[in-house]
Amino acid sequence: MTAASPTPSGDPLLAAKLSVPPVLRGLVSRRRLLDRLTEGTNGPLTLVTGPAGAGKTTAVASWAHQGTAPGPVVWVTPDREDSPRAFWAHVLEAFRRLLLPDGGAGLPRAGESAGRALLVRFAAALEGLAEPVVLVVDGLDKAPGREVAAGLEFLVDHAGPGLRLLLTSRVDPLLPLHRYRAEGRLCELRGAELAFTPREAAALLRGHGLAPGGEVVAGLTRRTEGWAAGLRLCALAVQRSGDPAGFATSYLASEQAVADYLLAEVLDAQPAAAQELLARTSVLDRVHPELADALTGRADAERILDRLVRDNCFVQPVAGTRWFRVHPLFAGVLHARLRSRWPGLEPVLHRRAARWFAASGQLTETLVHAAAAGDWPYAASEAVRHLLAGRLLAGLDEGRIDALFSGMPTDVPGAEAALVTAARLLARHDAAAARRWVLRAERRVRHRAAAAGAGPEVRLTLALLRLLLAPHGTGSGAGAAARRTAELMAEVPAYRLKEHPEIEALRCHGRACALLAAGRPDEARAAFEETVRACTGEATHLVRHAAWGRLALAEAVRGELTAAADHAARALDVAERQGIPEDRRSGAGQLALAAVACERCDFPTARHHLALAAEFTDTGADPVLRAERAVVRSRVELAHGRWAAASAVLDEAEPQVPGWPAGRLTVARSAVALARGDPAAALSALHRSGPPGAGRAAVPGDASRTVALALAHLAAGRPARALRLVAAADACPAPDLPDRVRVGLLRARAAALAGDRPAARALLGEALDAAAPEQLRRPFAEAGPWLRHLLRDVPPPAARWLTAGPPGRPAGPVLVEALSGREREVLAYAARMMSNEEIAAALHLSVNTVKTHLRSVYRKLGTSRRREAVERGRALHLL
Repeated sequence: MTAASPTPSGDPLLAAKLSVPPVLRGLVSRRRLLDRLTEGTNGPLTLVTGPAGAGKTTAVASWAHQGTAPGPVVWVTPDREDSPRAFWAHVLEAFRRLLLPDGGAGLPRAGESAGRALLVRFAAALEGLAEPVVLVVDGLDKAPGREVAAGLEFLVDHAGPGLRLLLTSRVDPLLPLHRYRAEGRLCELRGAELAFTPREAAALLRGHGLAPGGEVVAGLTRRTEGWAAGLRLCALAVQRSGDPAGFATSYLASEQAVADYLLAEVLDAQPAAAQELLARTSVLDRVHPELADALTGRADAERILDRLVRDNCFVQPVAGTRWFRVHPLFAGVLHARLRSRWPGLEPVLHRRAARWFAASGQLTETLVHAAAAGDWPYAASEAVRHLLAGRLLAGLDEGRIDALFSGMPTDVPGAEAALVTAARLLARHDAAAARRWVLRAERRVRHRAAAAGAGPEVRLTLALLRLLLAPHGTGSGAGAAARRTAELMAEVPAYRLKEHPEIEALRCHGRACALLAAGRPDEARAAFEETVRACTGEATHLVRHAAWGRLALAEAVRGELTAAADHAARALDVAERQGIPEDRRSGAGQLALAAVACERCDFPTARHHLALAAEFTDTGADPVLRAERAVVRSRVELAHGRWAAASAVLDEAEPQVPGWPAGRLTVARSAVALARGDPAAALSALHRSGPPGAGRAAVPGDASRTVALALAHLAAGRPARALRLVAAADACPAPDLPDRVRVGLLRARAAALAGDRPAARALLGEALDAAAPEQLRRPFAEAGPWLRHLLRDVPPPAARWLTAGPPGRPAGPVLVEALSGREREVLAYAARMMSNEEIAAALHLSVNTVKTHLRSVYRKLGTSRRREAVERGRALHLL
């Protein structure tokens, strides 16, 4: 039955109070709410509560007009000026006008006192009705005192099934709701249910003549959190602006659209203490009662916040905590009120908040508020005290802290500010700028030492940064820096280091990188293995990823190609499984795979991994990675006879720091000169780097240079001198496998030139035996035409792995890591042009599992697309 309309009797105000509000134009039909109200009014009590503008009245009026109520609807809208007697008079008048053709026989008279006798007679009259009646009290929070609520409670308990009570209110009424819930007599619609969904919001916007896109709808719904009045006000503002997309992305525009409403309907209705608390805490994302007390100087914040929650004043508790959150639009309005009413107070509040969060051990919030207050010395001091450099360098801050300190001026005093800046720069691979800030920090620490002294965290951060910068110099002094870092770690409180396992991982990693930069790959390899063992927990995923990649590169340089391929694959796997952001990943693993493929003369795969490695910042910033990338690129160009390109690649890698990376480039230049048939240029390049042992101790890197010198002298027709140099190379500790193979080939060629063919064959056989386990082909491919003639005298089984193609030419592609049986099956189905879904059905797998197998196939085959993987699989005879 639809709600009837009263016939006014000369009292327009009374008519408005007793009428179901009309449905507004452009109303969004929200079937889920209408159905809930229909369901609720089958019971004795339905309660609709929510903040101002949540759409309570609109939803109930729409339901009343749709005609699904269990009986006639009586509507009463109280006023704050109404007395309890006036309220009940209005209720009785509404019943008399709408439902009782006999003029209300049996009902109390409207002028009677609103006491128990009236309620008893009213309840008795309701029990005698032929059908249920729905009494809607819209805005019960406006009814004064406890008397109205007590009367409604009496009716719920005594009027029988003929009365269905539907109440709307901004606050919970003074009724025993807990008892009604336990008895199953209460249906509740709260603010969360009243909130508009994105689909409903889109319908509302269309009702205002707008045609919003999905992003606009999502943005406005997210911004307003589905608040009905906010959406409607924003829709009107969008109509005026004519720029829906711009409005949807502008917080300021949204706040301006709803500001007047929130100020008038919500904020101005609060007591002065609540208004001040809301304004002062608007500098926070979330509000804690103790923090609110600290900002306001009061001691009753929790009581005020609880009341604001009960009154649906756009403040909500965070489940399971003592924290509260404020609706974002309301928070924006409050923030604007703070700035206009109390100018200059905001930095003070941020400073107080920073100290409170620091005392609570919440570093990120401490830094956020210290930065907002412009208190950079305090922010930097807290950052260093909490060893923030480790978080920055281990990629744990997800860019938030880096962005926070990006606003720090360059003239902030103190060593801590310089250290934070240095750590930020080094995390972005800007070693040169980081070194300048480390030097500034050192000066400030020395100055402080002359006074009060620097704390252990300051000195530890400085030592760690020095260690991590060592590879960007000569790599020398890394041992002392690593020892100093370990000593200072012992001075820092143990609980602090336990909170930051990345510090030990970074110490080990810094030492390993420095050893590699110093030309000690054997020691570096052991140090990288130590780094991996030190990487425990989520805080060290990025360091583990980088360590696996550089370990693989050290092994590739040594000629341990199988191990290098395995560890490079682990580096890529860690990055993929742990979701390390692309901009924080290292290209060392890809570079190692390129080096492995190049040493095996699989140049298409080498080019592929080189291209992937070039996408990562560190392969262009780290001296070791930059040099190795240039060396491998040069070798690939050289393999195709492009001498000028090979030389240009090496020139691009300059300027380089002195030490092992520069030595690697020098040896690569000599190889280009020899391939060009210019041994004099090769010798010139090598001699410019200084003879081994001239005023310095021999290091492992000298072996490669010495072998290169020997090859150049042999090409220049000086075999005796070449053999003397080879003897010197034998004295170098732990020569790399490629150098050992080259030495064997050089001796074989010298023996062949001397006419001792049996000795030449024997030496060639030894070189083949040494290279075969790692499938090391490049030394043979670069040896020259003489090798082809000597290979004819070698028994076929000994050289079969080398001569997959014509002798002396690069062999066919080599699979770096074998495919599993399931991966080969997936690849075979992919070759038949089947979709992922079809492959999944054929193999009885999930589609996600098929995708995982395909990613692994792409990685192992050195490809990035399905078509490339299929072509490569055919070339490797996998299909």
